[in-house]
Amino acid sequence: MRELKILAVVVFFALLTYYGVEPYAHSVMHKDVEGYNFTYDGTADIQEATEALEEAQASGRNVAKAQARLEVKKAFWSEVDKIAKIPGNVANGQAVFGTCLACHNGAGVNMGGVIPPNLDHAGALYDKRYLIAVIKDPAMASNVDHKYENTMMHPMGSVTAMVSDPQQIADVVAYMLAKKAGDVTPKAAYEEACARCHAMRYSKITQLGETPSFTDEKDELAYKIKVLQEQELVEAYMGKLPPDLSMIIRARSTHFLETFVENPQSQLEGTSMPRVGLSQAGYDKVHEYLTEIGDPSKKHREALGPWVIGFFVIFSILAYLWKKHHWRDLH
Repeated sequence: MRELKILAVVVFFALLTYYGVEPYAHSVMHKDVEGYNFTYDGTADIQEATEALEEAQASGRNVAKAQARLEVKKAFWSEVDKIAKIPGNVANGQAVFGTCLACHNGAGVNMGGVIPPNLDHAGALYDKRYLIAVIKDPAMASNVDHKYENTMMHPMGSVTAMVSDPQQIADVVAYMLAKKAGDVTPKAAYEEACARCHAMRYSKITQLGETPSFTDEKDELAYKIKVLQEQELVEAYMGKLPPDLSMIIRARSTHFLETFVENPQSQLEGTSMPRVGLSQAGYDKVHEYLTEIGDPSKKHREALGPWVIGFFVIFSILAYLWKKHHWRDLH
């Protein structure tokens, strides 16, 4: 029985460390961030603005500015909610969507510091309210309004001159949800939502897209120069070059990635990374691709795990019976 007692002690402390000590250490090292299940109704932004106001009031500085920012955010998300309730006309939305193609055409041309996203699968990747919000005011929707004295200085700010009427916004969003959706592969989801800023060297993806094959070394060098030039533009726009995401799936926890993608400000206050606006389904696609590239053996490893545990259980039983058999006469 002594061996079983030792095993019980080892198991107890292993479980205590895994379920008690490690979560506590993580909570001390990383602040607890609440997720919102990829729902964009302004709750997170208003909460952040409210906390900023309370801090301003406590310090006695910038109170009026903080109060004004809170009121602006409340008004903005209230208007988004009203537009979300307007029935959209898909046919009319198609005509309005034509104005978007001047920038969102997949040509890979940098505009204002970053390449505009391809909207081929916008309806499948992004949340409805976020799409409404980003048309209405991209800086506010992306929660990077702190970067701009006037949010219309955002590179996409001029869209309000073309799509400003609430019905037009409802129509174009209805069109994207109906016609720019369909099935999207994990790779395409990553390319459309993330690759304009985040390279992934393990899958040969740069800010210009997937790296083509070259037969001439001069062509390869010319392409590398284009990539470096694009990275310089992104770095100037963002403040620093966004990290390569090849191994991010192993570097960060699932909860961190979910809450960071949902609202970067929640994990890194003041960051210039915009909220992307992915829906739960869209995030799942991106997460699947990150796992495919950063941890390709995960499925095989998880499938093998129960067999390994089973082996150790059976081996432990056999070892105990063997020991009991050979030591039966030793008392």
